[in-house]
Amino acid sequence: MTAGRADAAGPGTPVAVSLAHGRLAGLDEIADVGRDAARGGYSRHLWQGPELELRGWFTERAARLCLDVETDRNGNLWAWWGLPGADAVVTGSHLDSVPGGGGYDGPLGVVSALDAVARLQASGFTPARPFAVLVFAEEEGSRFGVACLGSRLLSGAIDADTARALTDRNGVTLAEASARAGLDPAHLGADPASIERIGLFIELHVEQGRGLIDLGRPVAVASSILAHGRWRLSFSGQGNHAGATSMAARRDPMIAAARAIVAVQDAALAQPGSRATVGRLEVVPGGTNVIASTVHAWLDARAETDTETRTLVTEITARAQEEAATNGCSATVTEESWAPQVRFDPVLRERFALALGDVPRLPSGAGHDAGVLARRVPSAMLFVRNPTGISHAPEEFAERDDCAAGVEALEQLLRDLL
Repeated sequence: MTAGRADAAGPGTPVAVSLAHGRLAGLDEIADVGRDAARGGYSRHLWQGPELELRGWFTERAARLCLDVETDRNGNLWAWWGLPGADAVVTGSHLDSVPGGGGYDGPLGVVSALDAVARLQASGFTPARPFAVLVFAEEEGSRFGVACLGSRLLSGAIDADTARALTDRNGVTLAEASARAGLDPAHLGADPASIERIGLFIELHVEQGRGLIDLGRPVAVASSILAHGRWRLSFSGQGNHAGATSMAARRDPMIAAARAIVAVQDAALAQPGSRATVGRLEVVPGGTNVIASTVHAWLDARAETDTETRTLVTEITARAQEEAATNGCSATVTEESWAPQVRFDPVLRERFALALGDVPRLPSGAGHDAGVLARRVPSAMLFVRNPTGISHAPEEFAERDDCAAGVEALEQLLRDLL
């Protein structure tokens, strides 16, 4: 591997993979962007300061490699090596994060894609078919509540009117935010022309689990993604005075929500292989000495198949309504997003596995843009080992040598495909 300072090269100069401080230098370049002093880790949300800064970084770094960057109608960034065209090989990931997330989920795939291009250029390689690095908007769903929003809009997997009406925690709609970012909200939605340019898509991603740790391997190919979705559980009762209302007279939605959240864990444990999480609460009106009138709890539920996931949510819904009734409250459950089970293109997956020396095939419990695109175009994923086994948290990590192995694997695949 050739090492060098990526930022030492001038425009148009091929840049080899650069390692610094134990990881890819590109990650070091953005290491201070979006640090969250309160939560730890990073908070980088769509079209807000840190995420906009990362977009600028990507555009500048792509320009160093003589890639032409364009923004599509949904805010996704494309960096083309040569002229855009049909049947393109496309690779990339995302730059946004969950609140207080790690520094590898998303950015590792983007940096690795740029480094793989740099290695190809340094060797004198010229692609024989169109090629682009793609950065998706709002993969985590942390601002507008829908995961993989950029790829869903691009592929038509979400209705455009529904998407435009999505709001963030400050009441700003996606339509309003996109207009502020310089996009035309009327053009948000399915983009057949862009989808038809993609011949196949590859996403490199840090592993978000312990599969590669247990196997003692640095890189794997993804086999599938669990079915998963997000639901809002809303409990309504009677707001009242915390001191003047006797315990017997209360209709407290907080108690109903608390008991339902415990039932979420019980339901998932009763269905082996399932995962169910409540990671966000909103209490109205939110006063310390006020009995709540409404409590919203957001549920993330996953299982191997669509049927198993739906069965799990049905059980949780029944338990939530039962706990609400017991406490004199009502409960509603609203689906906010749904992603059926994905099985990646078997021909592409096996081609990759063989090309890389029969690397392991691993399922993913996490959703990815590659999973959304897999319903429209042949798609595949590479995982890079995470020695902590932790993701969506500051402890997320990838070792220097494993990052390098990921870039080398991606370069090898791109060289073969291009």
